[in-house]
Amino acid sequence: MKNDQSKLSKLDDIRQQILDEKVCSELAASATQLVFGEGNPDTDIVFIGEAPGKNEDIQGIPFVGAAGKFLNEMLEMIDLKREDIYITNIVKYRPPDNRDPLPDEKKAFLPYLQRQLEVIQPKVVVTLGRHSMNCFLPDLQISQVHGQPKRVKLSLKQNSADTLGVVILPLFHPAAALYNGGMRQTLIDDFALLPAITKKIK
Repeated sequence: MKNDQSKLSKLDDIRQQILDEKVCSELAASATQLVFGEGNPDTDIVFIGEAPGKNEDIQGIPFVGAAGKFLNEMLEMIDLKREDIYITNIVKYRPPDNRDPLPDEKKAFLPYLQRQLEVIQPKVVVTLGRHSMNCFLPDLQISQVHGQPKRVKLSLKQNSADTLGVVILPLFHPAAALYNGGMRQTLIDDFALLPAITKKIK
C-alpha cells in the first residue's frame, strides 16, 4: 500500500506541475479543467488517448462519454475494470470544438506523460487512436499496425539514458469505432489480445 501511496503522490505532483507551469495556457483558458488521468498507479497496463472531449472536460475524468462506455464494456470482456488499469490522454485539456490536438500541444504535454509512465512503470501501453500511437511510433500507420504489439524502449527524460522497456499495443480509438461497425469489431478483437500479451511479459 505504501508503494501505492507514493506513486499517487508523485502523480499528484506532476498534475500540480502542469498547473503551476501553465502548460498550454490558451487551451487551459478554453477548457473547464485539467483532465490528468485516473486509475490504479500500480497497474501493468496504461491506456493513452488523445485529448479530453466534452464529457471528460466537465467531469475531469478521461473516457467518460460514449467512447468511455464502450471502453468499459471491452475491459469487462477481458475481465478487467477501470480500477485495474490507468488511463490518461496525451493532451490534458479539451481542445475547442473537439478539434484534433495540435503538434505543439502534444509536444508541450509529452514530458508530463513521460513522467506519468516513469512513475507507473507499466509493462503494456495501449495507445487509443493515431495521435496517441504516433507519439510513440511516429512512422507507422494505425490502419496497418493496429492490434500488433511492438516492444519499444521509451526515453523518460530528455537528454537522459533513462529508458523504460514496454510493449505498445496500438488500437483504434473507441470513438471512431462507435460510428463504424466493422471497426468496432476490429477493436473488440484487438482488445481481446491484451490478456495474452500481458501474461507473456510477466
